[in-house]
Amino acid sequence: MALAKGLVAASATPLILSILSHRDSYGYAIIEEVRKLSDGELQWADGMLYPILHRLEDRQQIESYWGASENGRKRKYYRLRKSGLKELDEQRNNWNKLHAMLMNLKGGKACFN
Repeated sequence: MALAKGLVAASATPLILSILSHRDSYGYAIIEEVRKLSDGELQWADGMLYPILHRLEDRQQIESYWGASENGRKRKYYRLRKSGLKELDEQRNNWNKLHAMLMNLKGGKACFN
C-alpha cells in the first residue's frame, strides 16, 4: 500500500532537514537518499523537492552554494543552518509525540529518534 499523499507531504521537510543534518547535499542526491531510506516507497520528483528547498532557504533554515560535481560541472548544494537544526528538533519532537500517541492507542510502547 502506498503512503498517503498527505503523509508524504508532511514528512518532506523533516526528511530534508534530517538528511542535511548529516552532510551538505544537492537535489538529486536528496531524492535518491529518500528513495533508499524508504526502500523505494517514496519517489520524489524535482517538482516536489525544489519548492520545499526554496521555502527552507526563504526561512533561512538552509543555505545554498555552488560547488563542483565529480565531472567538474557546477552543482547547487544545500547545507543546514542553526535555525534549520532547531526546526528539525521541533519537527522530530512533534513526530515523536504523534508516534507515541499512535502506539498508545495500539497498546504498544515505542518511540523513534
